[in-house]
Amino acid sequence: MTTGDAEPDEHLRVFIEHRPLLFTIAYEILGAATESDDVLQESYQRWAAVDLSGVDDRRAYLAKIVTRQALNAARTAMRRREDYIGPWLPEPILLDENDPVDDVVLAESVSTAMLVVLQSLSPDERAVFVLREVFGFAHDEIAAMLGKSAAAVRQTAHRARGHVQSRRPRYTPADDEAAAEVTRAFLDAASSGEIDALIGALAPDVTFIADSDGKASAARRPIQGAQRVARVLRGFVTTGVRRDMRIELLSINGMPGFSVELTGDPGGVFWLDVVDGRIQHIYAMRNPDKLGGLDTPRSIARN
Repeated sequence: MTTGDAEPDEHLRVFIEHRPLLFTIAYEILGAATESDDVLQESYQRWAAVDLSGVDDRRAYLAKIVTRQALNAARTAMRRREDYIGPWLPEPILLDENDPVDDVVLAESVSTAMLVVLQSLSPDERAVFVLREVFGFAHDEIAAMLGKSAAAVRQTAHRARGHVQSRRPRYTPADDEAAAEVTRAFLDAASSGEIDALIGALAPDVTFIADSDGKASAARRPIQGAQRVARVLRGFVTTGVRRDMRIELLSINGMPGFSVELTGDPGGVFWLDVVDGRIQHIYAMRNPDKLGGLDTPRSIARN
């Protein structure tokens, strides 16, 4: 299709207007910020060639382009992940501080625990789930986006919803003040080396998951249980002290966290899932290839 009589910058204006939504769609399908940026760049090139006079719903049309590009990238990523070393985690991102904090559906959809569940779906199931449950597209709209029948989309949506519900972790909207207090207590306990104080900040069944792809020292399997996790963290801090460890507090995927810099080490980021005042999950990104999403705060949206 050609651009017709549309103003030369109309495509860009519309794309920028919907960019937070489009990034969120791509990120939830891919779990990777840098790949989502690539998807948006490719999608804009296709959007710029569209005759806008023939587009009734620009939001849906853009979502279709981005979804198809994201699915192509997701299928390629699945093949790469077969050789991934150790646990895989979604690429962490910083959220724009101006994003609404009262949209629980949006906040949960980019939480690390939910992104991990979504990645256990097939790419098509993932796309259908997020387009329907998070962004509110109708079954027939999704069918047009994916080139499938509405009946097939309904079946996929039902299957994906059941899968997510059976694995969906408990989600509590972050209380920034309480989360910051828990984070400070956790860091103080880890720095002191007092194992009992550290255990006190953790839920009894806390899980520690580190993603490194073998490119930095990290646990190759998830570690569960307060005592085991506390011992691992105390050892990490002890090593960090010898390497001039520097810590900066961050908000990662809407969750409290911090970056770590170590002399002679790629460093990384840690972020915490706090439930009922205790840390339920600790996520660590030690893969230097997956820290690009922390360079710039991201804007996310559902509309």
